[in-house]
Amino acid sequence: MILFSTLVSRRRLAVSNITLEMKQEAYQTLRVIKETFAARHWFPGTSGNLSVRVGDILDGQFQFAITASGKDKSVHTPEDYLLVDEAGVPTEQTGLKPSAETLIHCEIYKQTGCGAIFHVHTVFNSLVSERYGDLGTVPIQGVELIKAFNIWEENARIEVPIVPNFAHIPSIVPHVSEKLNPTIPGILLRNHGIYAWGANSFEAKRHLEAFEFLFEYVYRMELLKATSL
Repeated sequence: MILFSTLVSRRRLAVSNITLEMKQEAYQTLRVIKETFAARHWFPGTSGNLSVRVGDILDGQFQFAITASGKDKSVHTPEDYLLVDEAGVPTEQTGLKPSAETLIHCEIYKQTGCGAIFHVHTVFNSLVSERYGDLGTVPIQGVELIKAFNIWEENARIEVPIVPNFAHIPSIVPHVSEKLNPTIPGILLRNHGIYAWGANSFEAKRHLEAFEFLFEYVYRMELLKATSL
């Protein structure tokens, strides 16, 4: 009984630490990022999802703002975002549904302690994830944009993890836990899209942009090699 009371008290403390201003700032951050990525056509249909952690992680408990499910991300409405907890459950009364892939965000926050996670579907990230899917990683070497991940070695090589994609989202989560590499701030779902994260929204955006450049580079280099044979 004492243990249960302690858990309830900690959860209430985590919730009470979130102010209206913090929530509004998170929503505004997501709005700006959403508009930027939508202009690049990175949200075909209603695909993709964005989240920003609100407040600290306290005893494994935290909240984050995330895009609502099924929304057209090329427009802005009062129903674009909601707050959820570390289990992906809305923390306020709402008729909105969090993104179907919220559980993946939950796991990445738990594993990395990051501050923001951005997920987009593009042709290039889907193509390279399928091309290297059986290998399990996308190998990239000697490309300048690797420095965006604070990797400064000469002729640096990275391998971006790829995990299988399932319609049943909870089945993906263990694969994310297993393959996540703390030195590489991104993970690909095979033939689906990239999740990129960072300490804050600025860093997550930088990482995502770098991944997208690198995936296009890998694809075009493969094409160039094939056509020059």
